[in-house]
Amino acid sequence: MSFHRIMDGPGKHFRILMGHGSGKHNLWGQNMWTNSQDGYGRMARLYHWGMIPLLLGLCGLGFYITTLTYYHPWYRVAPDWHRSLGLLAFLLAMTRLGWRVYSPPPPLDEGLAPLEKWVAHGVHALLYLLMFAIPVTGYLLSTADGRGVMFLGWFTIPSVLPPIKGLESSAGWIHLILGTALLVTAALHAMAALYHHVIRRDRTLLRMLIGPVGNHADFQGER
Repeated sequence: MSFHRIMDGPGKHFRILMGHGSGKHNLWGQNMWTNSQDGYGRMARLYHWGMIPLLLGLCGLGFYITTLTYYHPWYRVAPDWHRSLGLLAFLLAMTRLGWRVYSPPPPLDEGLAPLEKWVAHGVHALLYLLMFAIPVTGYLLSTADGRGVMFLGWFTIPSVLPPIKGLESSAGWIHLILGTALLVTAALHAMAALYHHVIRRDRTLLRMLIGPVGNHADFQGER
């Protein structure tokens, strides 16, 4: 492989992503919002890449909150932001699941073994379960004393349960365990995507990164 070909690779891929490559599918070009058989549409990719920093930020903020003392200036501010952003993540997870039902994801790569497909589906199901279970336990933790949860200072979501003794402690521990499980599962999911891209050299990561790639001659030629 020549030096010029090596140096041209990143620039060529960047031009394709920005819509200036010769392929039909790129970030700003002819991709549709819905999913297709060989890639994820714009909406699914927006949900995926947009929720990653939100969920990671929530986990980081949650662990930070556990270190705060009563007189720390962020002792009350940080939990308020954590609760509001957690409710936002819950709403996004609901609409994301609805979009997944409306526009089903593309099938898994045909080269995967049955066990690999089962694990992939299981990890996706676990991620969705955690995206719902973590906000629910956070809500129970925050409303254990009977008070509602303020959302971004706009309105209050009332408590659905009367004050329950011991609920705050139990819900808090479960919330922490589920948050840790989300980080571990997400890390395994990311490593699996890199494994497919670097080792197996298939389209698994590309179809979430740039959308449908079935007819993308530029990327197929490079790989």
